[in-house]
Amino acid sequence: MPLHHTEPYRIPFDVPELAFDEAVRLAADTGTIPGDAGPLLETVVDMLDELGRPDQAFDVLQVAGTNGKSSTVRFTEAILRGEGCRTALYTSPHLVRYPERMEICGRVVADDVFAHGVSAAAEAGRRVNARRVKEGRQRYTITPFDLLTVAALVAFAEAGVEVAVLEVGLGGRWDATSATNPVGVAVTGIGLDHMRILGNTLAEIAAEKAAVIKPGRFAVLGEGTHEPEVQQVMDERCAACGVTPVVVRHEVISLPRFMGDDLAVRCLAPRATYTVRLPKPAYQAQNVACAVDMAEEYLGRPLDEALLNASLAACPTPGRFDVLARDPLLMIDACHNPQSCDAFVGSVGEIAPERSARPALLIAALTDKDAAGIVQSLVPAFPRIAVTQTDSPRALPACDLATLVRAELDREGRPATDLVAVYPCVPEALGALERAGEAVVAAGTITLAGEVAAFVAK
Repeated sequence: MPLHHTEPYRIPFDVPELAFDEAVRLAADTGTIPGDAGPLLETVVDMLDELGRPDQAFDVLQVAGTNGKSSTVRFTEAILRGEGCRTALYTSPHLVRYPERMEICGRVVADDVFAHGVSAAAEAGRRVNARRVKEGRQRYTITPFDLLTVAALVAFAEAGVEVAVLEVGLGGRWDATSATNPVGVAVTGIGLDHMRILGNTLAEIAAEKAAVIKPGRFAVLGEGTHEPEVQQVMDERCAACGVTPVVVRHEVISLPRFMGDDLAVRCLAPRATYTVRLPKPAYQAQNVACAVDMAEEYLGRPLDEALLNASLAACPTPGRFDVLARDPLLMIDACHNPQSCDAFVGSVGEIAPERSARPALLIAALTDKDAAGIVQSLVPAFPRIAVTQTDSPRALPACDLATLVRAELDREGRPATDLVAVYPCVPEALGALERAGEAVVAAGTITLAGEVAAFVAK
């Protein structure tokens, strides 16, 4: 049930305001504020304490999982906003610009709001570390995600939102969003993701993500938590916390056959059954159903089906089956592990059953992902393959990815010429493919989707 927060939030100290460009520099992957301890969850807790706990000025819903998090938080926020709540959304990563990670009432925050939030977070971190040094303790390392999370919570509190839906950045147990105290959480599904950090098995990764389930919170478990070794971890965590989870149930009524067709889903929520139609690919069905359960649990009542349909139909999902141009086709999808790639390929197959009729694939990957699994999922689905490398410091070199692609083509018995080119960067790849008049689908990592979107926006 929604809580009622009556006290307006104010930052308890003066904030030296950063210019927008300086705020973006701090928020970038290379903007870590160095220290001797961490990164730690306690860093974010202490920064929020220093700021007078802006996160306690509103309700928090938290969404963890390997796949579907971004879409689920977007759908949940849209449903609650449609039901009359004053909402906020925190998601990551962005596609083009950092402010995209924070939305208030369905709108990306203004540049000055973003810069102010980062300024407040940076000053809180400075004050916390100065006090720690004075007390003879080590300074915290403050990561860009720490700063962005605290900045978003400040912006949301100052805007007077009622409920914020937060996407977990990595894992769950130690994620910066876990410094808050959500009233409800969801785990969308589990896959082999960020294996260097979270673990090498589904059970190990599930345990990190299941840690967001705690006593006193409602919990929603998505369709992707039903693998036996994952479900065992979830069941044990819920039992230990005294939580009876809502298990997402839905039925797909009809699938889209062409771009712009509606997906029809029957959501079997605890309080009511809803039929929703929205112009999304089939893999969004489980994310929609998870969001419906989240919203219904939070409100503690059935949803208005007409408002639900209107909210979902209007909800954007940037980078998810996202058509940027039509002549020739340029589509991006932020699938970034084998499970999400399989879902994407399934949706492509519903629209173009024959591989020969599909566009070329532009693929990139990151070193901390299952690149071989991504290649094995995506490459067989497309007639021609182009390989590139994003500008992320975690980018898998194009030559290494090309080796994986060649091995997959050889395994399939396909000609080596199906790998049409290897490009050192995304702009060069897009320029060449555009000059060739090639229809293109770009997939394999979120950073590729973002760089393609930025290229088109220029």
